[in-house]
Amino acid sequence: MSMRHRERAAVRRERAGIRERYGLHVGGRWIAARDGSRSDSVDPTTEEATASVAVASAADVDGAVAAGIEAAPRWWACGWQERASRIAALADLVAEHAGELARIDAVDAGIPVDGMAKDVANGVNTLRYFAGLAGELKGQTIEVPGPALNMTLREPFGVVGRIVPFNHPVQFAASGIAAPLAAGNVVVLKPGETTPISALRLAELAEGVLPPGVLNVVTGGREAGAALVDHPAVGRIAFTGSVRSGQAVVRSAAERLKTVTLELGGKNPLVVFPDADVETAARAAVTAMNFNRGQAQSCGSPSRMLIHERIRRDFVDAFVAAAEALTVGDPLDPGVAMGPLAFESHYRRVLGYVDRGVSEGARLVTGGPGRPTGLSRGYFVAPTVFDDVTPDMIIAREEIFGPVVAVLGWTDEDEALRIANELPLGLTANLWTNDLGRAVSFGKQVQAGYVWVNGAGERPLGAPFGGYKLSGLGSENSLDELLSFTRTKNLSLRAAPGGAA
Repeated sequence: MSMRHRERAAVRRERAGIRERYGLHVGGRWIAARDGSRSDSVDPTTEEATASVAVASAADVDGAVAAGIEAAPRWWACGWQERASRIAALADLVAEHAGELARIDAVDAGIPVDGMAKDVANGVNTLRYFAGLAGELKGQTIEVPGPALNMTLREPFGVVGRIVPFNHPVQFAASGIAAPLAAGNVVVLKPGETTPISALRLAELAEGVLPPGVLNVVTGGREAGAALVDHPAVGRIAFTGSVRSGQAVVRSAAERLKTVTLELGGKNPLVVFPDADVETAARAAVTAMNFNRGQAQSCGSPSRMLIHERIRRDFVDAFVAAAEALTVGDPLDPGVAMGPLAFESHYRRVLGYVDRGVSEGARLVTGGPGRPTGLSRGYFVAPTVFDDVTPDMIIAREEIFGPVVAVLGWTDEDEALRIANELPLGLTANLWTNDLGRAVSFGKQVQAGYVWVNGAGERPLGAPFGGYKLSGLGSENSLDELLSFTRTKNLSLRAAPGGAA
């Protein structure tokens, strides 16, 4: 790296509050990787290394699990009220450091600071939500005859492995640890390989709140993730990421019959019926795409837009106008709506899909290959819209995980339903109509775990979120998630013969 590049990286580190070197955070303290391995965290805006981060090996993961095993009995024994109090205190700390965490993810992940405010708030609110739910870990009593009692207890697994992706780093790190901690587990957290810094800062903030070993963060790539999933002392895995990686997690966890939840990908349909207000639906679709909170690198983005032919042209015009109004630039600058994609190989992958859309004959309306005007470096892709897409095209069938939209027309509701349901994914769907009967009927038939009607992608706390088909196993963001981090034990008591009843 040249002197000029080093100076630029130092300035951006200082603006974001990022250190030059990071270790692993295990047992409440910083440690080095045992074999000394490190990798660079690259700023996707400048394409330059920002920080050097330790890379965990299987031995390092084993050390993190050992720290968790040591801490687990005391964490469970302290009781739900103490756990809830500490989790709420961590939420307060995260809220106090919201600006810093937003700037970290702006530099490390490319998410604009304006959009990051919502990401941090989501993490804070989820921590507080599960702190408030901790007292709901209740068992049942079952009637039995005579001097006897039968009851169930909810007990934690002990050490939980939580693997989160690159696209909403601090939000997924904070929200991902909330339910397992509230349920009495300790956590080994592995953040995305390319966006690890905010998770490490979260662990550092937790030092004064959570006992040592309750939250451990190991950074690295596939080796660290595989070691965590395969570890014999980790009985519960929660994974967010791609379908292929989720399938690998299940295969590995099956060897020891581990409990696994998966939140995986989606190629989500947004279906606009001819009675909908076109301008309103188009603006909401731009919001739902999550352009400004992750450059549409979001599993719930409705990148497959099924628009009735009567209104398709008007919808496309309105959508393109709203998308082109978004400011693309340095995510550290206030007022910027879209930053770069998170890392180079993903950037190349998304551009490959753009090229594929052109070669397949879809009509490129806006965006496309090449950086937006005025940007000479960085992994930037402008909002890209393809119209005249057919259901057989690759851009209509595969999750792109970037700011690329495929617009398909339809004339018959049965046709729209068939197109919406024909893929092996089923995470979300979004329906736009003023007809309540149509909304209920279509909403029941569409194969997705979360269905909005006239929505823009907002999800209230407590609403279960999970996918159908290859989009996942289990649900999050609700009481169901909290209970999934516990095991049910039956305790059957009977007075000894001749003893006191």
